[in-house]
Amino acid sequence: MIVALAGGTGAAKLLRGLARATDPARLLVVGNTGDDLEWWGLHVSPDLDSVAYALAGLLDPGRGWGVRDDTFECLGAMLRFGRETWFRLGDRDLATHLHRTLLLREGAPLSLVTRRVAEALGVRAQLLPMSDDPVRTVLRTPAGWLTLEEFFVRERCGPTVREVAYRGAEAARPAPGVLDALARAEAVVVCCSNPVTSIGPILAVPGIRAALEASPAPVVAVSPIVGGRAVSGPAAQLLAACGVEASALGVAQLYAPWLDALVLDRVDAALAPALERRGVHPVVADALMPDAEAELRLAQVTLDAAGVAA
Repeated sequence: MIVALAGGTGAAKLLRGLARATDPARLLVVGNTGDDLEWWGLHVSPDLDSVAYALAGLLDPGRGWGVRDDTFECLGAMLRFGRETWFRLGDRDLATHLHRTLLLREGAPLSLVTRRVAEALGVRAQLLPMSDDPVRTVLRTPAGWLTLEEFFVRERCGPTVREVAYRGAEAARPAPGVLDALARAEAVVVCCSNPVTSIGPILAVPGIRAALEASPAPVVAVSPIVGGRAVSGPAAQLLAACGVEASALGVAQLYAPWLDALVLDRVDAALAPALERRGVHPVVADALMPDAEAELRLAQVTLDAAGVAA
């Protein structure tokens, strides 16, 4: 079993590549729920859905979120009713959230609901939330605390971030199967997701970081920072807000002491000796994924770094 820790948009391309590079049934994805929210009375899991849509071949390639070629008739109708519409949900995407919310109200835990959603979409990989308990990423700005989606979508990453917190993490437990998967994994892949707001919430759940340290499997991460800048989203800005260098070295620092190898882009090859001195094996490759073949190549590099045969 190959276990991947993943956010949403940043992880989707690599996960698609991994699902091509090996049998997707061999892949278990532990997804971030720190940016889950209630919207129009529905439970929305943006990162879990982006992963599920990507693995099902449904993810919109232009936006990087939501369902390909979706329509937005409901959004327009809600706008006429005076409802907030800054968080855009497409019509087919809306069906996923309706289904999830109904199952949750029937008493099903999020892990079971996530599995049912993925199976219904035809996803062969296993998909688990990091926890069935609510954990929410919040960011302190000069105007006060914002949820991640308020900061990222409504405010378009504009405010200065002074602090990042994971509310509810202390009382949360890993979802059933997460710790067992880490203990039995052939390899653990930390996707090229935002280390602060995608991987950070997963690591904040008690027991997961310790399980990574104890796991006999090699742990390989793919850096989401290329040339000092985030491939997508505000990762560089948020690393700086946490007092961490926005570079592959900063990523390795956050993932110490359980990280064995880090895949970094060729433009950052000069950082390889510093990674070696920190006990992290550097793997220099083309870390950008502009097309499906690049996704596959990076996935193969990552599996090779873990010493896992496809």
